[in-house]
Amino acid sequence: MKVLLVNGSPHPHGCIDRALREVRDVLEKEGIETEILWLGTKPIGGCLACRSCHRTGKGCVQRDIVSETGERLEEFDGFVFGSPVYYAGPTGQLQCFMDRLFYAYGKKMVGKPGAAVVSCRRGGASVAYDRINRYFGIQRMPIVTSSYWNQVHGSTPEEVEQDLEGLRTMRVLGREMARLLKAIDLAKREGIYSVEEEEPVYTNFIR
Repeated sequence: MKVLLVNGSPHPHGCIDRALREVRDVLEKEGIETEILWLGTKPIGGCLACRSCHRTGKGCVQRDIVSETGERLEEFDGFVFGSPVYYAGPTGQLQCFMDRLFYAYGKKMVGKPGAAVVSCRRGGASVAYDRINRYFGIQRMPIVTSSYWNQVHGSTPEEVEQDLEGLRTMRVLGREMARLLKAIDLAKREGIYSVEEEEPVYTNFIR
């Protein structure tokens, strides 16, 4: 089993990295393989609404970190998406990444657990946390929770070190992710866990 932890911060070793490493360490102690993906600082384009990914089934026409990750999703059994709080929301980098990843490759994530992690200096964490969780709710992904909302506080990694409750929340999140992954694995081996697909029906408010 393997979990992908996505760092949506422009800083590779900032507050979010510190939080994700706390989750990672617990997962690895539980025997779960991990990989941390830093999105970097290069621009990530938003969805072009061309629907080429749906027409062709070949993924996103924009070839970048989104398509590279989308083509590897079968490797992962669970996901953690982390972001600092910008104006009570995730970074634009992470939102563009998730918009395109879920739209073009979302079928590869159905049934796999997802978790959100956010960091902030003072406020806006709950709104950003909720925004990330919305992606899981539309893709039939079990949402992994903890002993509190998955957030840490601080302006630097050193300040996050002082957020003892936040770091404990990250450790509990790691244990909860590992517990759910092991339960799903057992259920699959027993033949009682499946993600059957029903033909989608699309409607709008004028028909």
